[in-house]
Amino acid sequence: MPTEPRWQDKLPEAAKTYLEGRRLDEVECVISDLPGIARGKAVPASKFVKQDYFHLPDSIFYQTITGDWADAADEDGWIEKDMILKPDMSTATAAPWTGDWTLQVIHDAYDRDHEPVPYSPRNVLKRVVALYEAQGWRPVVAPEMEFFLVARNIDPARDIQPMMGRSGRPAAARQAYSMTAVDEFGPVIDDIYDFAEAQGFEIDGITQEGGAGQLEINLLHGDPVKLADEVFYFKRLIREAALRHDCFATFMAKPIADEPGSAMHIHHSIIDIETGENIFSGPQGGETDAFYHFIGGLQNHLPAGLAVLAPYVNSYRRYVKNHAAPINLEWARDNRTTGIRVPLSSAKSRRVENRIAGMDCNPYLGIAVSLASGYLGLMEERRPSRQFKGDAYEGDGDFPQVMGQALDLFDEAKALHEVLGPEFARVYSCVKRAEYEEFLQVISPWEREHLLLNV
Repeated sequence: MPTEPRWQDKLPEAAKTYLEGRRLDEVECVISDLPGIARGKAVPASKFVKQDYFHLPDSIFYQTITGDWADAADEDGWIEKDMILKPDMSTATAAPWTGDWTLQVIHDAYDRDHEPVPYSPRNVLKRVVALYEAQGWRPVVAPEMEFFLVARNIDPARDIQPMMGRSGRPAAARQAYSMTAVDEFGPVIDDIYDFAEAQGFEIDGITQEGGAGQLEINLLHGDPVKLADEVFYFKRLIREAALRHDCFATFMAKPIADEPGSAMHIHHSIIDIETGENIFSGPQGGETDAFYHFIGGLQNHLPAGLAVLAPYVNSYRRYVKNHAAPINLEWARDNRTTGIRVPLSSAKSRRVENRIAGMDCNPYLGIAVSLASGYLGLMEERRPSRQFKGDAYEGDGDFPQVMGQALDLFDEAKALHEVLGPEFARVYSCVKRAEYEEFLQVISPWEREHLLLNV
């Protein structure tokens, strides 16, 4: 009789290589909450190999970014039910910054009936991918991650400052694609590459962006859930690399006034499972109806999904004219001023880029909303507006500019709720409303400076 494979045999190759000749000390059992923070438990390796699951309360999904809890109780009231968290061993990866030999493993959340917990972000993305697969399609995504390396800041009242480069001078702005600027952060980037290699992640490239100390990492295209896992892991990886060099990595959408914000651009293509062909391209290489319908879906449904793609009040500070972020949902070929861009490519790799999402969004939820909007377009077969010509910054904005407006649109978007899951939409709205109401109670320095004695 065949024997059950040892748990080590189930590990990805990178994790096996990391542990080769070494004794595993600890396993971090993690799951993403709504903001994208890793929640979970660290357990000794000897215990992990004996457990099939562990428990956490479902209240981790009701928690706001400030640590408070939203009133998101269901019809049973506030109970704090235990979830069953099961490991996905395909996600096992090193934690190379730790002092001992540690693996991280992402877990999936189930309820007591062993049904997926509907407001777990990874489950939301899996639900959307399953809808594509039911149509015979396989979605493919490629995220781009922008972030800032900044000087340590332990006082929230102080402005964020660029980090000090190896030259001894603060990082300079407006040096996009400069190799010299990238060299300034060489030690941090070296650790990012080393950590990524130990974790089995392949970086497609690192470039200097337009902001002072702003970098972009491109990831190779692939399965949406796998890529969301990698972005989830990468955020922690990059923060740990920065801390080794006396600086912070931040994924805030707009950390520094008068500098560009940080986006998570999402490239999409859809593969016909039966033929293996890109449904955005026809037999002769032309653009298909599906290509236009997908763009139409983004135009029609992304405004309602903006509360997920731009999840904080700070997120909306990024959408400023001429600051490398879109202000509307026009679409065009090879035009970075529009919210929806079709990059130059061959027919086989034809794709659509969503430039709306901020880097502060949860990667599972950001990709889920983007794919859900495209899916609705494919189902509704609605054509987009005419291709935009020129500079889209000269036009008007056509999506919400503040969090409250975005939440109002999200709450009304019943078609989007059906794709993402109605229970997820309910809980997400409750949490974000709680955060927004808490923010509105804060009096800013601007208000004290200009209103205290003048009104």
